[in-house]
Amino acid sequence: MAASKQQQREHAKLLYVGERITLKEVAERVKVTEKTVGKWCKEDGWDALRKSLLTTRHTQLARWYNQLDTISSKIEERDNIPTNTEADTMSKITSNIQKLEVEIGLGEIIETGKKVITFIQQINLDDAKLFKNYFDEYINNRVRNG
Repeated sequence: MAASKQQQREHAKLLYVGERITLKEVAERVKVTEKTVGKWCKEDGWDALRKSLLTTRHTQLARWYNQLDTISSKIEERDNIPTNTEADTMSKITSNIQKLEVEIGLGEIIETGKKVITFIQQINLDDAKLFKNYFDEYINNRVRNG
């Protein structure tokens, strides 16, 4: 069954943003023209997303750890007993950190798949191409079905 234009667009976005490959390579893998992929890229702001994808999670974690550290330092400067507000804030930040640390987003799946494909290429190029095709199908399936 042929993929719809919207599915192709989503897959192209994931490839461009997650795998950091050229628009030409994306077009070849999604089976649309390079001009079409370029248009989608410009309309949807893929370049900005591409720049922020991998750092966003790590940046947010760093911010939360810094916030916890700041609150802990203020508590230590006093009597080592947090106020109710501080305890509540620390609990919420800790919960957010735990969720973000165990959450696996599509970008991380793509990044891991890319590393596996690179590893397989070193062993057997034909197998790597086959795996890449399966991986593209897997990503398409994730896009369609969540």
